Amino acid sequence: MKIKKVTISNFRSIIDIEISFENLMMFIGQNNHGKSNILYAILFFFGEIKVQDLDFFDGTEELYVEILFDNLDEDDKATFNKYLTIDNEILVRKTAYKNGSFEYNGYIQNPQNEYLQESNATNYRSRAAAQELPFYDDLPSEGRLTIDIIQVAQQQYISNNRDRIEFVYELEATNFLGAKNVAQGIFGEIFFIPAVKNINDDLSNNKTSVFTKLYSKVIELVTTNDDDISEIKDQINAQFRKFQKYNEDSTENENRPSELKEFEDRLSGNLREWGVNLEVEILPPDIDEVFKSDVNVWIHDGIKTDINRKGHGLQRAMTFSLIKTFSEHVLSMPEEERPNRQASKSSYFIFEEPELYLHPQAQRALLDLLINLSEDSQVVLCTHSSSLISLDNYKSIAIVRKDGMTNETSITQYQEEIFVGDEKKNFNLLSWINPDRAELFFAKKVILVEGATEKSIIPFIAKKLEVFKFEYTLIDCGSKTQIPYYIHLLNKFKIPYIAVYDKDHQSGKGQQAKDMADRDTNKIEDIIAASIGKSVVFVNDIEEELGMTAGTVSKPFSALEEISKDEFEIPVDLEIKIKEIFS
Repeated sequence: MKIKKVTISNFRSIIDIEISFENLMMFIGQNNHGKSNILYAILFFFGEIKVQDLDFFDGTEELYVEILFDNLDEDDKATFNKYLTIDNEILVRKTAYKNGSFEYNGYIQNPQNEYLQESNATNYRSRAAAQELPFYDDLPSEGRLTIDIIQVAQQQYISNNRDRIEFVYELEATNFLGAKNVAQGIFGEIFFIPAVKNINDDLSNNKTSVFTKLYSKVIELVTTNDDDISEIKDQINAQFRKFQKYNEDSTENENRPSELKEFEDRLSGNLREWGVNLEVEILPPDIDEVFKSDVNVWIHDGIKTDINRKGHGLQRAMTFSLIKTFSEHVLSMPEEERPNRQASKSSYFIFEEPELYLHPQAQRALLDLLINLSEDSQVVLCTHSSSLISLDNYKSIAIVRKDGMTNETSITQYQEEIFVGDEKKNFNLLSWINPDRAELFFAKKVILVEGATEKSIIPFIAKKLEVFKFEYTLIDCGSKTQIPYYIHLLNKFKIPYIAVYDKDHQSGKGQQAKDMADRDTNKIEDIIAASIGKSVVFVNDIEEELGMTAGTVSKPFSALEEISKDEFEIPVDLEIKIKEIFS
């Protein structure tokens, strides 16, 4: 079972947002814009945290989180059958009230046509009434029409005509699954790794620790598939059954030790005045729990110590190593031997800034781990690291922003295809030329330039003019013809940008070359979204802007060496353009 969509209302800085989910979800954005609020809203839904008064948005009295689940297996469908839609999905809301109470409610999908609603099946048990039904010919021609027969026919008709039937979602008034409290874990198991925590919490034998949860999964797989361990379990259970008063068929156990029976009789005799009899039951140990208890983790790096005496980087790496080990163990198993995807077997890994204490190379390795982990589980994280962002997974990216006036958090994501065919191939190849391009998702504004020379010169001059801004990111697009690819992307994610390119009408060029340059110019200008983007044009290139002879600025270092000379003066026109770029 996987999360398909999350709706959050009145939780902390969130008034009302709707988020489409992928198997891997990455929430990015500036500090204090609401990324962690989204994670904690999800944790609230799953029962991992309790809400406090300060979690309610600005004076509101109730908040809720709704999650739409899909990818339900047969066990999930059986558990949540009442709420199953025609698309095999379920939608559940958890509401919290400021008085401290909360409740779960499910949505029930009903056809608008009353004759297709299961609750009305009883109205068509007579042949006369049933003849009005559009699926009457599919009903048995003889015999009594029961409610079950009508309901099966209703579902079959709905399945065959779903495109022509209108449905309505109705939030049930009663408790979800008819229970006041929903059992924790019914939707799946949660592994939450916050930004800062004591590593001992992760490695403790506490049932809620990350280590115990993951280690338990491995032990479950091992003990389930190991014939020797299964045989030991059977032998232990058989020995313990000797101590029970009754056999499994309720007959009296004649092999029960006489000492135990005498002990029971003495106890019962001493309690005779109370009119009760005592029975001593000895339960067999849970072998799986025996394997999980008293497990210590030691680190050997020349000296044997516990993990708490190691650096934060190694501690963080240990947590991810646990997760990677579990993921690799499950993925290496044949499909038929993997754990059943029951509701309680679904896994959700939630990370808050997983990049903390990890060097850049380790962060990139972590991204690979998270992608692999998301193949079998669902992974949700918030991050400030561009090393964890891959444009190949742009559908997984959600940019979190906060309105400066209202303090309201909003989400920007794009779930459609940005590029198709050769465009997609070409843009993916650019990642090998410019692997740091993911930084653009974190920028307050993106400055798109043609090549390495502009990427070096523009910020250098901006610093000399004291207009440089660290929150702006410069992206080397590789060439003028590649700039439109980035503009497409920035438009979809509503990231402010400025495209800086050359007019390319140098005096030595022929008319055909100038016409081609104009076509490239038009491809840029035609797709700039005026609300978030604009352009600055060099005439005819950076060399002319600097007042240098053509061909002298072929390398970034040569250009920087030239403009860093004491006698170099920044041309007035170029100064105006640099200030506009960093405005």
